[in-house]
Amino acid sequence: MAEGSQTAPEAGNDMGNDDAIGGNVSKYIVLPTGYCGQPKKGHLLFDACFESGNLGRVDQVSEFEYDLFIRPDTCNPRFRVWFNFTVENVKESQRVIFNIVNFSKTKSLYRDGMAPMVKSTSRPKWQRLPPKNVYYYRCPDHRKNYVMSFAFCFDREEDTYQFAYCYPYTYTRFQHYLDSLQKRNMDYFFREQLGQSVQQRQLDLLTITSPDNLREGAEQKVVFITGRVHPGETPSSFVCQGIIDFLVSQHPIARVLREYLVFKIAPMLNPDGVYLGNYRCSLMGFDLNRHWLDPSPWVHPTLHGVKQLIVQMYNDPKTSLEFYIDIHAHSTMMNGFMYGNIFEDEERFQRQAIFPKLLCQNAEDFSYSSTSFNRDAVKAGTGRRFLGGLLDHTSYCYTLEVSFYSYIISGTTAAVPYTEEAYMKLGRNVARTFLDYYRLNPMVEKVAIPMPRLRNKEIEVQRRKEKSPPYKHPLLRGPASNYPNGKGDKKSSVNHKDPSTPF
Repeated sequence: MAEGSQTAPEAGNDMGNDDAIGGNVSKYIVLPTGYCGQPKKGHLLFDACFESGNLGRVDQVSEFEYDLFIRPDTCNPRFRVWFNFTVENVKESQRVIFNIVNFSKTKSLYRDGMAPMVKSTSRPKWQRLPPKNVYYYRCPDHRKNYVMSFAFCFDREEDTYQFAYCYPYTYTRFQHYLDSLQKRNMDYFFREQLGQSVQQRQLDLLTITSPDNLREGAEQKVVFITGRVHPGETPSSFVCQGIIDFLVSQHPIARVLREYLVFKIAPMLNPDGVYLGNYRCSLMGFDLNRHWLDPSPWVHPTLHGVKQLIVQMYNDPKTSLEFYIDIHAHSTMMNGFMYGNIFEDEERFQRQAIFPKLLCQNAEDFSYSSTSFNRDAVKAGTGRRFLGGLLDHTSYCYTLEVSFYSYIISGTTAAVPYTEEAYMKLGRNVARTFLDYYRLNPMVEKVAIPMPRLRNKEIEVQRRKEKSPPYKHPLLRGPASNYPNGKGDKKSSVNHKDPSTPF
């Protein structure tokens, strides 16, 4: 038991005037300088040796104040953002100030009112600390690096308190969630192991569609969705779960989508990074979203497996890969928004804007005005950029970003902090938007009435009878070309149940 601070074994990285950090603190009790004897109540015990945990070092500054150091991503000292740790052995009414002192980013939503998450054993629901107790500033004591300080009062001695950068979503939670879906024995839900990570964790691939669409020789319209390539971007998993929950539900919209489309979802591309508590990198220190051009089967096995499958589908004449959407979280911007690609073909470029405009109509937290289309060189190795160059003009590739903190509803100025449910609601609205994109709305009322299940070809025939070509067609005509360019303040005019309500 050391005094004052704990530093994990050195890893040789440059941490300024701070010692190198190579691992998480483990049941570490901070004792006052000069103290001898057994620890007492109020001598705080810090721990981050658990799944998705991250805290590399603790220094006691004074009786009430502690400097906390984020452990860098494994094998990569550049990334220090995610933290997740517990504190116990507290005294009732004990007041402390915690300073997170070694963030690798200077820009942060902490400037805009974001606050860390907290829960305790007697209050297991995550909640944000009051913003008035959180400060983000340049600190002269830490080479003028940015520091996030927050004040906290422990109120229950027997509780263990947990603090995190954002709502955690662990690999184990994800596996339990998929197990629960499998136990429902739905004939339109299929789970397979596409590969394994370096540490032999599963790369799960979900297929959600009508069994008729998987018959040999059947033509398929595929929507491919990926998430958690950056492990610390936990909102990605909540959005992805919202998409999955909606698509497997008995909601009339979900039933129509399953008949018309094949959804392929790889919800966790970086399971090792998630398990280890990294922010951006894999076990071996690679930002996987910069290696789509030439992923290694042994260094980037999960990425390699997904890319192989996508290329295989692209080369299948019976398969039309319509959409690729990669879900992320953003540390400096509000709302949900998208990144798309730039094309020389102006018509294709304009068609690409339709889906985010429709999503803006369906989701109050999605901002079309924050959506942008680019070809930045630094993004060349991302899934969006690589697949946008590989796939033909009938396919559209997006990065869907959602704020770590909050959204601002059109016409207001107040920030509404995201909750786990709000992230999942965005996912449900993403799924709902495919109904509007393909103009399948007339089919919803039909499937709401008990009747034989419509086959894919019957839906296509009915859609043609309605004379409503999907937006995939080259010409932009009708209401789609008149959507506003700002944040959506209207819901879809289709008269059906909002998927955000309980099923």
